[in-house]
Amino acid sequence: MKTVNIHDAKTHLSRLVHEEFIIAKAGKPVARVIPITEPPQNRRLGFLRSVPPVPDDFDDMFAEQIEAGFTGSET
Repeated sequence: MKTVNIHDAKTHLSRLVHEEFIIAKAGKPVARVIPITEPPQNRRLGFLRSVPPVPDDFDDMFAEQIEAGFTGSET
């Protein structure tokens, strides 16, 4: 793989971006640049494939426990 120093990478970036190369600083590799071969997909995998059912009494669920928590009484 081709190694390029930082100055040359900045100077010739438009020519270099089409190939894979390593950027080095003082002879030590600091970054690897690779071209993107396929466009990224804007898809959220598995997000809401199926909507879970909502119970009919959803608004009243645990109402007694919630009220007991505010009033300090036990049920």
